[in-house]
Amino acid sequence: MLKINLDNLESGAVLQLLDDHLKDMYATSPLESVHALDPQELKHESISFWSAAEEDEVLGCVALKELDREHAELKSMRTSEAARNKGIASQLLSHVLHVAKERNYKKLSLETGSMAFFIPARKLYEKNGFTYCGPFSGYTLDPNSVFMALEL
Repeated sequence: MLKINLDNLESGAVLQLLDDHLKDMYATSPLESVHALDPQELKHESISFWSAAEEDEVLGCVALKELDREHAELKSMRTSEAARNKGIASQLLSHVLHVAKERNYKKLSLETGSMAFFIPARKLYEKNGFTYCGPFSGYTLDPNSVFMALEL
């Protein structure tokens, strides 16, 4: 059974997952278009970070960054290679949506890549009601970025 828990970003498995995430981001996007956060940045007080594990194997992670009292941003959504196409990302997203509603956010936004590599992520977000929008919270128009939001 998948367990999703707040994480302190200290375990080797979580750090490896984030390292893989950053490597993929830098491999698929120009440097100036990579908006993924490193583990130290994910420890900021405005960010909650969760890992998902099954039988002590880390299968994914996700973060929620508070932009203001009514608006949050989805960050660092990642599943391990072994967990792809097994519904782990859907469970992580469902968890974050639940937390966002509990915290009374009115809107949840995200930035993802515009390249083919990011199609599965965009389809997941679309399936969960996210719609395309313009840049938010300091982001600027970028042909390598896609912005999406969900009114909660």
